[in-house]
Amino acid sequence: MKTTGARLAVKALEAVGVRLVFGVPGVHTVELYDALASAEGVRPVLVTHEGGGAFMADAVSRSGGGLGCVAVVPGAGLTHALSGIAEAYLDGIPLLVVTGGIRRDSGRAYQLHDVDQLALARPVTKGAWRVEAHADVVPTLYEAASRATSGTPGPVLVELAADVLMFSGQAPPPSDYSPPPRGPAPDPARIDAAAELLAAAQRPGIYVGWGAVDAADEVASLAERLGAPVATTLQGLSAFPHDHPLHAGFGFGPAAVPAAQEAFRGCDALLALGCRFSELATGSYGLPVPEALVHVDVDPEVFSKNYPARVAIEADALLAAKALNEALAETAPRDPAALAARIQAAKESYLSSWTEGQRSERVGPGIFFRELRRRMDPDDTLVVDDGNHTFLAAELFPVLRPRRFLSPTDFNCMGYAVPATIGAQLARPEARAVCVVGDGAFLMTGLELLTASTLGLGVLVCVFHDGELAQISQFQHTPLARKTCTVLGDLRVSGVAEATGAAYFDLRHDGEVAEVLERAFAAAADGRPAVVDVRIDYSRKTAFTRGVVKTNLGRFPLGEKLRFVGRALKRHVLG
Repeated sequence: MKTTGARLAVKALEAVGVRLVFGVPGVHTVELYDALASAEGVRPVLVTHEGGGAFMADAVSRSGGGLGCVAVVPGAGLTHALSGIAEAYLDGIPLLVVTGGIRRDSGRAYQLHDVDQLALARPVTKGAWRVEAHADVVPTLYEAASRATSGTPGPVLVELAADVLMFSGQAPPPSDYSPPPRGPAPDPARIDAAAELLAAAQRPGIYVGWGAVDAADEVASLAERLGAPVATTLQGLSAFPHDHPLHAGFGFGPAAVPAAQEAFRGCDALLALGCRFSELATGSYGLPVPEALVHVDVDPEVFSKNYPARVAIEADALLAAKALNEALAETAPRDPAALAARIQAAKESYLSSWTEGQRSERVGPGIFFRELRRRMDPDDTLVVDDGNHTFLAAELFPVLRPRRFLSPTDFNCMGYAVPATIGAQLARPEARAVCVVGDGAFLMTGLELLTASTLGLGVLVCVFHDGELAQISQFQHTPLARKTCTVLGDLRVSGVAEATGAAYFDLRHDGEVAEVLERAFAAAADGRPAVVDVRIDYSRKTAFTRGVVKTNLGRFPLGEKLRFVGRALKRHVLG
């Protein structure tokens, strides 16, 4: 058959499960966007910045809405998108990046946007391909999609030469696409060894990450049989329902909430599923991981990197959890009632400490998240950014369903939340997508609200407005008594809302939380984005922040520790 590369590319995108393509068209991709406009199964979405487009595509994948895709022009389009691509890479999120490429038929040098895109992309992708023949368009996109979704998922890039996209050429009819099978399956001998170790433990615990986000039911069965508490990583916050009696919290070390610290005290065997024990997830590597560690992950490279595994199982978390449940079927289940009661009491005490009394000048995080949870359905999605609000949400907002909490984690890129909320809303239009974002991160990508307005998306964006880069400001102020470059300019959130067509709501203190959220949700229900300007009170530090500071200070050499403490005392006392 003879057709353009653009039409071939769109056929391939439809076949691999892409339903939304985010980006900004340019001279190299005009034909691709024209073909997308005629497609039945793929919808092109114009964004205000390619970085926002990459975050939107990431959120589509995280939400379970098919393979997220961003289509950009070569050069600046790719470099703008690299932050979102790198976030997907370090967080293990499948993402298909399609770029235009320079023309090869002109015989000219120094063409517009002429950079080596594959070299730029290789450090933050699982694979990068350059297509220069029509016959290779479909097979290459199929290979890229399979690579993105197999093993540890991640982003891939396919560069399509401009002349291939524009001109007609010969190519075989596209074949059917066969997605890669779920896997790998676990080694039965290692499953038996893990089951024996866990069954013999007196106080086993379970720790789950994003890799186990689709294994919540199997993990619950394991927890109930073993009488084991379950903690999650930050990214994997939705991998286990927070209303389950054995859910303990985010992490379980010195940077965890009291319920998790209590539940995991004396833990003598740990089952870790779909996690890498990365820095944020472990509170700067402060987890007290026992020697009896069973570590399950699809990537064998993660084993024993930060904590030595007694039993390492290279496997998909869902398949491994099913196999462990079968191996433990003859083990007498333990009564978890006493443990569940201790967890519940500690949770209630911690949450009440955040909601006691009412502030008349600022909004307390505990009251805000309590009222937000009351107004969101279990299947709605909460999206957060990088900042102090991230850890407040992790500690104070119960997540009830898998894939319903989205957070930039190991790359930890500011500016994620607003565009990702748009992506989540497009991926799952039947449910609501709500964003909580710090004012610093809002400044980076808040103009994507125009995309939401243009599309008629009733997303709710709650800006935690304190005038500072709060997380770093806190880290600065305690040891340094200074706030260097962390105090923001005079941001008028109302002006951003007006400029982008969003409804604006000012939330000044605790007494207004319920009423303002009701009004904001009502505005969003009419298909208009709503922005809530939350005058947040950040005066109290999260358990995570306090724990991380303590953990890191404890590792300092004695001389440096004394220097840091002495300097802090001198500056705070003498000014």
